[in-house]
Amino acid sequence: MTNPTPQPIKIVPPKKKAAALEGQEGSLYEARKKIYVRAISGVFTNWRWILVWVTQLLYYGLPWLQWNGRQAVLFHLVERKFYIFGWVFWPQDVFFLAILLIISAYALFFFTAVAGRLWCGYACPQTVYTEIFLWIEEKIEGDRNKRMKLDNAPMSARKFRLKASKHAVWAAVALWTGFTFVAYFTPLKELLASFSPFSFGGWEIFWILFYGAFTYFFAGIMREQVCKYMCPYARFQGVMFDPDTLVITYDEERGEPRGARKKGVDPASVGKGDCVDCGICVQVCPTGIDIRDGLQYECIGCAACIDACDQVMDKMDYPRGLIRYSTENAIKKHWGRKEILGHVMRPRTLIYGGILAAVCLAFVWGLATREPLRMDIIRDRATLSREVAGGFIENVYQLQIMNMTEAPRSFDVTVDGLDGIRISDFSGKIDVAPATMQAVTVRVQVPVDTGEPGSSNVIHFEIKASDDTSVGVREASTFLLPR
Repeated sequence: MTNPTPQPIKIVPPKKKAAALEGQEGSLYEARKKIYVRAISGVFTNWRWILVWVTQLLYYGLPWLQWNGRQAVLFHLVERKFYIFGWVFWPQDVFFLAILLIISAYALFFFTAVAGRLWCGYACPQTVYTEIFLWIEEKIEGDRNKRMKLDNAPMSARKFRLKASKHAVWAAVALWTGFTFVAYFTPLKELLASFSPFSFGGWEIFWILFYGAFTYFFAGIMREQVCKYMCPYARFQGVMFDPDTLVITYDEERGEPRGARKKGVDPASVGKGDCVDCGICVQVCPTGIDIRDGLQYECIGCAACIDACDQVMDKMDYPRGLIRYSTENAIKKHWGRKEILGHVMRPRTLIYGGILAAVCLAFVWGLATREPLRMDIIRDRATLSREVAGGFIENVYQLQIMNMTEAPRSFDVTVDGLDGIRISDFSGKIDVAPATMQAVTVRVQVPVDTGEPGSSNVIHFEIKASDDTSVGVREASTFLLPR
């Protein structure tokens, strides 16, 4: 029996909005209503804050780490080298960047197919910095009710002081975020040294202000507008979901009809469902949607509504899970956890997961077997071929030897491929500093009566580390003989 082709979940606009628009001419732009997010605690909120701490400790902390006397993570554009702990990557290593992008794409496909917008809800920079800026706002202006009251109050010295303090702290965090961003591309020591005389370069100032301004406006001012109108992921998530994707769902069969009642009252005795219509699930939503209206593209999957609803269910002595992670099929067919897990790990996710694992293994294998030495051969086009004293024909080459390790090394250079071939006026050794490229000009000579006229004579340059002959590289070139 073959599985039917999974159909995307149909994401519809909220019922209340759709009803309000019936028979009315639609407006091109919707007036924004400020969302006052209510603070909540719970399992999923704790996980979000764990991700906030982990991502920000990495982001702000990595530029300060030292490795072999240099910055541990540095994308040095001037030197055209990327330093990542013990690895040094050159422009020729763009292959690894391509593999990394493929890994990111398949990770996106896999995790979205399994559990929806996990990236958006827990690790997206927009979500992370919005959480940080909301926390700052709450500490300065107070909880949700106090913030609403403050905004509705006329301007006063207290209101000005609170607003100014909040925006000043936001600006400081945003500028430090921009400074840290630039520290990944310009050595941190140089940036810190530029503070005292304020001698930042033009591009450094631009990117600090540019990245800082975007952090300030996206996380502090625009917030949910970025997720709803600017982020493309929200728009194509519908085609990445199917009826077996874990998403945040409201159990309508259990919750309806809604209505208030006293604590501990059996819902059936008053003709109502478990939902007490408290509205807290809407108050904690960072995009301001009502999850009870069904899956909506604005939902970022943060699960704040689950934590809120579970707390209400606990107070009412009702079972948790009125709002929960589930699938469309599980809700309709009343599946248990085992059945849900069995359908989540379906052919689609297994294929995505298998490809992702294979590409990750290839990436790790490529890094593990990456040669610590590279050589490029450039022929001297000013002097293609010439006859020199002693009955020899000479070609001139430039060898560009890249020592990709962080230790100085001495290399032995040899050439073969034609009878009597030799390197003239060269000791055969070259010293290369750590993580640098050394260019050396070599003059290769062969006897006049060796080889065939033209450029069909193949020769090979070989270099090996003097202290470890297993580290070496062999590259081919051609030797030009006059006709």
